[in-house]
Parts: sequence; C-alpha cells; structure tokens
Amino acid sequence: MKTRIIVAAVAIPVLFVILFFLQPIFLALLTAIICAIAAYEFMKAVCPDMKLWVKISVMVCAAAIPFVHLTDISYALIRGILVVLLLVLFAEGIRTFSKEDQVPFENIICCIFAGFVYPVMMSSLVTLKAMDNGKLLVLLPIVVTFCCDSGAYFAGMFLGKHRITAVSPKKSVEGYIGGVVSGIACLLIYGGIIALATDLEVNFLALAVYGVLGSAAVEIGDLAYSLIKRQKGIKDYGNLIPGHGGMLDRFDSMSFSAPLICALVSIFPAII
Repeated sequence: MKTRIIVAAVAIPVLFVILFFLQPIFLALLTAIICAIAAYEFMKAVCPDMKLWVKISVMVCAAAIPFVHLTDISYALIRGILVVLLLVLFAEGIRTFSKEDQVPFENIICCIFAGFVYPVMMSSLVTLKAMDNGKLLVLLPIVVTFCCDSGAYFAGMFLGKHRITAVSPKKSVEGYIGGVVSGIACLLIYGGIIALATDLEVNFLALAVYGVLGSAAVEIGDLAYSLIKRQKGIKDYGNLIPGHGGMLDRFDSMSFSAPLICALVSIFPAII
C-alpha cells in the first residue's frame, strides 16, 4: 500500500499537468507509450509465442494510433493502420501454416486487440483533449475512473460481505455500489468546481449520467481484464509500475470508460 501511495503521489501531478496544461500532442505521446507497453504486456500474457518482429509491428501500430487521432483524416489513417496490422498478422499465419510454429487464429485476434482495439479505446483521451474545452473534458474519464476504483476499493474493504464474481473473489457487491456512488459524486463535485471557476454552463444531470454509465464501464472493464488474467493463470500483466503491476494493470478500466465518456460528450454534452 505504501508503495502504491508513493507512486500515485508522483504520477498524478505529472499526469494532471499533461492533461490540463500541455498541448494535445503531449497527451498523444503519453498515450502512445502506454499503448505500446500495454500491447507488449497483453501479448506476453495471451500469445507469448508470437515472433519478436510481429510483436514489434503490433507495438508500432499501437503507438501510432494516438497520434492519428490528432489529424483531420484520422478515420482514413486508422483504417490504414488496421489493414497494415492485418497484413502483418495474416502473412505470418500463412508463412507458418503446417509448420511447428504455426500461428493459431486466436493469436491473431490477440494481436489485433493489443495493436488496434485497445489503442483506439485509449485514444479517446486524445480525442477529448483536442475538443473545445478539451482540458476540462479530458479529465472526465480520469475523474470517474480513479474515483470509482478508489470508492470500490475502500467500500469493499470496510463493507464488503457479498462476493460479486469468482473472476475477482475480493470484489463485492458493496464495493461495486461504493464505486458507482463515488464516481457519480466526484463527477458532480468536478462539475461544481467548473461552474464556480469558469463561465461555462454545466449540465449536472448529464454528469450524473456520465457517473452511472462511466462507473459501470470502469467496473466491467476491470473485471474484463481480470478474466483474461485468471484464464491465463497470471496475477499481473507486468511489474513496470511499483505497487500497481504493469501498464495494462493500471490502465485497464480506462480503456472502457474513456471511449464511453467520449461518446457521451458528443451525444449529451455536460460542459458547454
């Protein structure tokens, strides 16, 4: 716990500066690093037998996607990256067919998730940052994710009695409820700060909706990656971040909450 707190005390201010003060390109760079490392960790856990050149290709694609979201032709470029990734993966599958080291289809799917799906989901942060009032919008998934995680942890620790799933035996119904309540409350508080500190109009009903749906996405996202770990018999995806595991362990639920919040911002704006 002490190590987790120390790492968080150092990392959170740095993350806040990148999110709030610096230009979107710096967030794209940070997201690219996260996605590349997470892609490696995911492949190491799920399809460790993939050739090194394939893993590197997947990591390069993962790192390129956040930068693509800063361009005016992002949809075209994303499709291009997907095609390149598919060409690499299926070329390796064709090359190794009928050999001892042949690439099974599930490994190809694993690499598509690592090199394309996860980066696209995480790059929603870059999309939010590039919007009008982006420095405020990009904090929405950060607030709901960290507050939901923290609320679920402490509610589960002090109140947890009813286990919610065998995927993560320590998680409880009480923790889940505490996480949702914390996510909603923190977003409403964040909205109040924005209303007091700026001239922007804040829709608190929309923020409450963000809190409910965003917290649910956080909880399911966390369990989704836990499911993969349980099936593969591993505790963490890595040990890069002391006290937190790997990059994917730290930014697992964010890949679910960020794209959902990004969609909600476009459909049902909360900050105008």
